[in-house]
Amino acid sequence: MSKTKIGILGLGTVGSGVFKTLKNFSDIEVVKISVKNINKPRNIDGLDKSLLTANSEEIINNSEIDVIVELMGGVNPAYELIKKALENGKHIVTANKELLAKHGEELFKIAEEHNRVILYEAAIAGGIPLIMPIKTILAGNKINKIHAILNGTTNYILTKMDNDGVSYEEVLKEAQELGYAETDPTGDVEGFDAAYKITTLATIAFNKRVKIENVYREGITKIRKEDMAKANELGYKIKLIATATINDKNEADVRVHPMLISKNANLAHINYVTNAIEITGNPVGTVVLSGAGAGEFPTASSVVGDILAINSELNKNDYILPMMRCRHEENAIPVNINDTFNKYYISITAPNAIGIIAKIGTICANKNISLSSILQKEVFKNKTADITVITEKCQEKLIKEVVNELNDCTVNSLIRVAE
Repeated sequence: MSKTKIGILGLGTVGSGVFKTLKNFSDIEVVKISVKNINKPRNIDGLDKSLLTANSEEIINNSEIDVIVELMGGVNPAYELIKKALENGKHIVTANKELLAKHGEELFKIAEEHNRVILYEAAIAGGIPLIMPIKTILAGNKINKIHAILNGTTNYILTKMDNDGVSYEEVLKEAQELGYAETDPTGDVEGFDAAYKITTLATIAFNKRVKIENVYREGITKIRKEDMAKANELGYKIKLIATATINDKNEADVRVHPMLISKNANLAHINYVTNAIEITGNPVGTVVLSGAGAGEFPTASSVVGDILAINSELNKNDYILPMMRCRHEENAIPVNINDTFNKYYISITAPNAIGIIAKIGTICANKNISLSSILQKEVFKNKTADITVITEKCQEKLIKEVVNELNDCTVNSLIRVAE
């Protein structure tokens, strides 16, 4: 029986899980694995070190290899390696969300020119089946909305802040000690990781090209434990939400930022490192997919699934997996965040003076912004008051004008509220 020959770029956490899982399939052979350090100890029983190489080009240029599995992460050198691999006639399986968000359009074009496929089930939500269902089972739907928790690190931090009543800084330190957060957590806590993922997910779901430079991004570093407590009191949870909507004019509003989510909503109950994606379309309605968004074996599950999809078609069809190929010929029209309409939670420290609440209400009224609630709970020793405002739906640029006009107050937090 002929075997499909595999080359793996990267043998970190996910690469190790993929290698271990592929041992269960007799018709697949891992020919070579590129690593940074051949002599590094690895948690893989019976690993034949002759499979390892420090030279990725040795894999890319190996004529025996049918499929390149890229698990290096980042843009460089992954971009050049995948580009060359496609030109050399290799199919690609990748978990690289940043690469797809920044260079997916070009790489998919090269893949089509060389009649090769790029599969990337693991790039958006780890072990959660997502891309294949959208491309196949949900293909008959017009998807117009996505609400998702796509980053386990930030969800862990926000869950711990909420449950334990502690600060962002305290939880981040703990998350780093437990290995849930990197030494440099910027990619996660500032929303880059989720932005890369929602860029590709929106592109696939809407069948329109979404550009990463048009995706609004805001992280969780300014969320306070006080905001968590107030949100709970008001009937909400705070989550980092990746959201995308598209209208009949092809205008796509794609963004990542913290949101107050009603405790009755599905995503409010997604805690710690779990990920979840809520997809709304016609005729299906709303579908929620949830599970492990990262980790050695959950992510390996998606990677190996892609490998097997390619394996099942090799040497049987001249044009394999047509439904999984890129067909995005039209760009979505980006919506600027300032033109969006949202409800807002505003936490204000104001002078404890007669008329201050009336002043806040007047500033909002002058912008035609209605208030859903305004609450003063505490007066501090320095004669300032803690005031919480929830607005009705209004334009982003107007709420920013309101914040600027609250010049004798301190705006501690401005967080959008999900409908």
